[in-house]
Amino acid sequence: MQVTTVGLDIAKHVFQAHGVDAGGRAVLRRKLQRAEVLTFFRGLSPCLVGIEACGTAHHWAREIQALGHEVRLMPASYVRPYVKRGKTDAADAEAICEAVTRPTMRFVPIKTPEQQAVLMLHRTRDLMVRQRTMLVNALRGHMAELGIVAPQGISRVADLVAVLLGEDETTMPKLARQALRGLAAELESLGERIDAIEAAILTWNKGNEASRRLATIPGIGPITASAIVASITDPTQFRSGRHLAAWIGLVPKQNSSGGKERQGGISKQGDRTLRRLLVLGATAVIRHVRTRSDAEASWLKGLLERRPAKLAAVAQANKTARIVWALLIRGGTYRVPAAAQAATA
Repeated sequence: MQVTTVGLDIAKHVFQAHGVDAGGRAVLRRKLQRAEVLTFFRGLSPCLVGIEACGTAHHWAREIQALGHEVRLMPASYVRPYVKRGKTDAADAEAICEAVTRPTMRFVPIKTPEQQAVLMLHRTRDLMVRQRTMLVNALRGHMAELGIVAPQGISRVADLVAVLLGEDETTMPKLARQALRGLAAELESLGERIDAIEAAILTWNKGNEASRRLATIPGIGPITASAIVASITDPTQFRSGRHLAAWIGLVPKQNSSGGKERQGGISKQGDRTLRRLLVLGATAVIRHVRTRSDAEASWLKGLLERRPAKLAAVAQANKTARIVWALLIRGGTYRVPAAAQAATA
């Protein structure tokens, strides 16, 4: 028995392995406990190992790769069509084993622990920002019931906190003040933790050469640049900037048949965090481009005259993604186009 390809269905405790030989015949079907996985692969000759790119997949890929095996990660949605019938761990492992050998299969590059750590900073920040928004909405809602309101914007929440910390019993009952002061204290503490995480992201951005170069692109700051560098392990996996934009989900969804082209909204494939950050950055570019008259802004201004602002923001985000690919592949920093330079000279 010479195993050449192994499909590994990973889980929290119970793993399933399916192996085939050079002729494609199944020669191995085995259920493994978590503690047995590395021992099992240590006893195998170097072979191709396929794993679905899901939780803990990058960790196991690094561990198995260190034992001399070739490990390839695949999106779970691309493996699902190879499941013949039913949903079992054994069927999933067999489907993974078959999918990893397909010549047209797309693979996910294995991330390093440093990249995963940076992404953890971003995910933690996103979670805390959502919690801060919930606290602000709760504070505004409760105080509005007592007739105390403040203008929109998180910076104006300080006006509500000032009323809350006051001692005027006529504006707010004592019990309400006691309840809402806890929300105000939690809001202040959460803001400090968010600032600490953002400082860590900025420090990492300054120490990473690729992230600093991406931050020179209009609409991309340190947070977006660091998220892109941490998410895209190998930019050469994309053949062009359009492929990167399609991976992020910034291209029209296709529903074409019978020679008729039908395009809908954006596909929303890929990384939703990168898509959101790029669209937010594009919105900032649009906000500043309205006051400019140089040639660089002419394309975006013309688009805004024909299309809604939100659609133009997605188009600008698509353009930004293509610029990101060019800088990652060719190096250098963002340069203003020659036509814009000539117009401003």
